[in-house]
Amino acid sequence: MKKRTPVSVIMTKNVITLNKTDDLTTAEQLFKEHGIRHIPVVSGSSIVGMLSYTDLLRISFADAIDEEEQDVDTVVYNMFTIEQVMAKNLVTVSPTNTIKEVSEILSKREFHALPVVEEGNLVGIVTTTDLIYYLLEQFN
Repeated sequence: MKKRTPVSVIMTKNVITLNKTDDLTTAEQLFKEHGIRHIPVVSGSSIVGMLSYTDLLRISFADAIDEEEQDVDTVVYNMFTIEQVMAKNLVTVSPTNTIKEVSEILSKREFHALPVVEEGNLVGIVTTTDLIYYLLEQFN
């Protein structure tokens, strides 16, 4: 295992994002359509928050429905904005941070994704799943 491998090697570069003015129904559709669990919330190219699928589950009964179901009762979603539900105090990393450094951050915190930011712009996202895949590759 290479000790100085930068996180840019394993991060997702084509990031699905939301704008803070989008609604939570749109967010849920993106989560399901792309099979993802974390979506950075942006204003222009700057990240302003992170929304996780778990955040949606906390305010809804979405976990009680079938994952394939597309028609969800959106009454609860209309009661909140993305800005109210998203995490705002973000920890970010640089594309040059090492995989080891990112692993240490994720292992000590309660979240499972980190936005990757360069010069104030969102350039990627790295998740605990990315780290697990990287680790598994080391055994091949």
